[in-house]
Amino acid sequence: MLPLTKADQQTLLRMAREAIVKYLHRNRLPEVQEPVEALRQPCGAFVTLRKGKRLRGCIGYVEAVKPLYTTVRECAVAAALHDPRFPPVAPQEVLELSLEISVLSPLAEIAPEKIEVGRHGLLISRGAQRGLLLPQVAVEWHWNREQFLEETCLKAGLPSDAWRHGATIQAFTAQVFEEPDPARSSHSAG
Repeated sequence: MLPLTKADQQTLLRMAREAIVKYLHRNRLPEVQEPVEALRQPCGAFVTLRKGKRLRGCIGYVEAVKPLYTTVRECAVAAALHDPRFPPVAPQEVLELSLEISVLSPLAEIAPEKIEVGRHGLLISRGAQRGLLLPQVAVEWHWNREQFLEETCLKAGLPSDAWRHGATIQAFTAQVFEEPDPARSSHSAG
């Protein structure tokens, strides 16, 4: 994962917002000009939507299967419309949403004692059950390493101590950035 420039970050945030707006109005992703090379590299990413301080949707791809800009656009629409925890975003809500993008490094197995809260995100799995938490989640909830491991197990639908009993622990880092202006009055809704 290359560190993205501020310009790259702003391009991805703009693409994500435009994807949501256009999809809500036209039921399809807008055409875009192919971006700079860094945004065309395959990369995993998550798009998080918040309404005020409350989570409104979060969807992502862990694996690097598509170009980053494609992943971000698709995840933005999925977070707005297909996060099963929330009803779909209504067109009139879009201006109230703030967007955050997490660009992920590749996954790597990690020993529990090597996990750094605030630096690592976690994917814990056993069989078909998988749970993922982004690095910023542990910081937001003031979790220590053990709490982070337990909560990721619970997200996978596993017992909280599954990380001690054979579940696979993988970590990743993320470059996280968000829209700077919560008012976003300059964004159109059409």
